[in-house]
Amino acid sequence: MIVRWLGHACFYCEGEGVRLLTDPFDPRVGYPIPDVEPDVVTVSHDHYDHNAVSVLKGHPGVLKSPGVHRVCGLEVEGFSVFHDEAGGALRGKNIIFAWKMDGLRLCHLGDLGHLLEEATVKGIGRVDVLMVPVGGVYTIDAAGALKVVEQLKPRLILPMHYRTPHLTFDLGPLDDFTRHFERVRREKVWQGTAESLPPEQEVVVLDYIQ
Repeated sequence: MIVRWLGHACFYCEGEGVRLLTDPFDPRVGYPIPDVEPDVVTVSHDHYDHNAVSVLKGHPGVLKSPGVHRVCGLEVEGFSVFHDEAGGALRGKNIIFAWKMDGLRLCHLGDLGHLLEEATVKGIGRVDVLMVPVGGVYTIDAAGALKVVEQLKPRLILPMHYRTPHLTFDLGPLDDFTRHFERVRREKVWQGTAESLPPEQEVVVLDYIQ
């Protein structure tokens, strides 16, 4: 399967003949608008930098609620969590989405704002590839992201939602997170299978300029 990072919290995942896109953003975010035509779109919460389905090509199936969804041959499960540490009082709810594709279990945390409860960790289960916000301000920061990584124990970590030259608002820098890992590499695209996952936990920093 193939995973591309299109900026912010937006990833394009292609496998099993299905194209899944996470958290599309509108032009105010600063990145180039995703030039893709997905089959399925997940929306973690209803903010402009995560819910801009209207900018996409085609007519994808849109998932924006917790529970089990079966679409285009995929089973995608949403887990209700919060956008802040105050039970949603500050920024509302957030949905974590997890799905299997080409034998891999992927998990996108959206704008997670707190550490996970044990029941949520158990519900998510095995995670091979984790897309985790690390920039703080509106989500968990680098220290929080490290703790969530410890909770979910993914083999491959794809950081998102951090400061870049294109982003129009300020978030924490990527290095606050990556400096805690021995195995960090940069790639334009991640392409692999369950068999090609690294033997030890690894961070892959993807390039958003496509």
